Amino acid sequence: MMKAVSFLLPLLLLHSASIFISSQAQSIVSQPQVLKSKDFTNIQNVGSCSFTVVIKTSCSSVSFTRDQISLAFGDAYGNQVYAPRIDDPSTRTFERCSTDTFQINGPCTYQVCHAAVYRSGMDGWKPESVKIYGYNSSPVTFYYNAFVPSGVWFGFDYCGRAGQSPPLLHSSGKWFLGAIPGFLLNAMV
Repeated sequence: MMKAVSFLLPLLLLHSASIFISSQAQSIVSQPQVLKSKDFTNIQNVGSCSFTVVIKTSCSSVSFTRDQISLAFGDAYGNQVYAPRIDDPSTRTFERCSTDTFQINGPCTYQVCHAAVYRSGMDGWKPESVKIYGYNSSPVTFYYNAFVPSGVWFGFDYCGRAGQSPPLLHSSGKWFLGAIPGFLLNAMV
């Protein structure tokens, strides 16, 4: 009995640590920021990769916007995609509670780790999220839930944070950390 307890104790500690790590990973999500050091307007969109970008407009946004909206995103290696004027009021883009999907071509990237939107106009706009699907990377979602200020790049830059990746829509691997020690405990008993 004593051997079983001494063997199980490290497994229980490992399981507790995995739960702690998993709960800590969920709290990394930050708020969007004005990205003063980024200049996306000089990007040359020469490349052969296609990206799908899904933008959800918040249900607490204005009913519709006539503002000019641009998008930029990239990886930690300086590969950046710039999509000027993705807005189109005639097609009801960025209406309250809507989801808009864009096909954007640009330079190929590795894992996308920064994204920003630029708004110019008087109406205002509040995106809920921006999800980017790329060829060489996992899909990544940036959660805004904030009104975008006019005349500035507004978003997230996780590229300079060593060891951190952008928050994903669902971090499906978290259950795995807790499942392995639990499985081992059940197998031992």
